[in-house]
Amino acid sequence: MRAARLIKMVLLLQARPSMTAAELAKELEVSERTVTRDAQALSEAGIPVYADRGRIGGYRLVGGYRTRLTGLARSEAEALFLSGVPGALREMGLQDAASAARLKVSAALLPSLRDAPRTAAQRFHLDAPDWFKEPETPALLPAVADAVWDDRPVTARYRRGEDVVERELEPYGLVLKAGVWYLCARVGEPQGRTARDAGHGSFRVYRIDRFTAVDVGGERFARDEAFDLPAFWAERAEQFARSILRAEVVVRLSEDGVRGLPYAVGHAAAREALRDADAPDERGWVRATLPVESEEVAHTQLTALGPEVEVLSPKGLRARFASDARRLAGLYAS
Repeated sequence: MRAARLIKMVLLLQARPSMTAAELAKELEVSERTVTRDAQALSEAGIPVYADRGRIGGYRLVGGYRTRLTGLARSEAEALFLSGVPGALREMGLQDAASAARLKVSAALLPSLRDAPRTAAQRFHLDAPDWFKEPETPALLPAVADAVWDDRPVTARYRRGEDVVERELEPYGLVLKAGVWYLCARVGEPQGRTARDAGHGSFRVYRIDRFTAVDVGGERFARDEAFDLPAFWAERAEQFARSILRAEVVVRLSEDGVRGLPYAVGHAAAREALRDADAPDERGWVRATLPVESEEVAHTQLTALGPEVEVLSPKGLRARFASDARRLAGLYAS
C-alpha cells in the first residue's frame, strides 16, 4: 500500500513543477505529516525529492529526474479509454485504475503538453444519466464489471416478472443507457433445461439492476472476437423500439408537427410513419399512419404536439382528443 503511494507521489511531482504538502496530501488521501515522512523515505531511497521551505514552498524533483515507472497496466490502459465518464468509472469500481493511468500518461508527456489532460477535461464531458432521474448504481455492478474485463463466466440470478431465473452467462460488454446499466452476454448451458429451449449460444441483454445474485467463475471463456458491442447494441435497441409498437394511429401533421414528431414518439416510430406518409396538402399538412405502443401511450405522446396534430383514427382516441380540446377551451374561455 505504501509502495504504491510512494510511486504515485513521484509521478505527481514528475508531472508538475512543484506541489505543496497540502496538495499532495489531498491527492494521496493522507495527512501532511505522512507526506513529509514519504518525501523523506523517497530521498533516502535515492530519489531527489527537494523541499522548498517557506509560506509558498513545497516539494519538487530536482536534476531533471525522470522515473521509468510509466508503463500502463492492462486494467489502467482499459480504464483510460473510459476516463471521460467518471460516474461510470466509479460505479464499475475502476476510478483508481483510471486515476493511475492518467498520472502515468501525464508523467510521460513533454512539459509543453502536460496541461493537455486538464484542458481537455474543461472542454468535453459526457453526462450519461437521463434528466429528472436519480441515478441508482446496481449493487452487483462491480462484480459484473470485473467478470466482463476478465472474460469470466457468471452464474446470474435475476428477476423476470414474479419469478427468479438462473442463467449461465458469458458477459461480453456493459452498456450505460440513460442512467440504466445493461449487460450484453452470451447464454451458457441452463440448469435443468436443454440448450435449445433456453437459446444456448445466443446473445441477450439483461438489466443489471434486476440481478439478485452473481457468482463469478474461475476459468476464462473463449471470447468471440467477431462480436461488435456497439453494432450489437444498436441492432437490439432498434429491435426493442420496434417490438413495442403494436398498434396504429392515423394522424394529420402540420409542418411543425412533422418536425416535432420524433421528439414526441421516438425516432423509430416517426421515421416509419413519415417514410410512407402522403404528400403534403395545400396547407402543408401530411397524413400518416403512426405505429404506437397503445392508444393510451399515443394519447400521452401526441398531446405534446398540441394543435400541430389531428388524430383521425381510431375513433376512441379521436374522441378523447376532442374532449381534451373542449376542456382546454373551457379553461381559457375567459
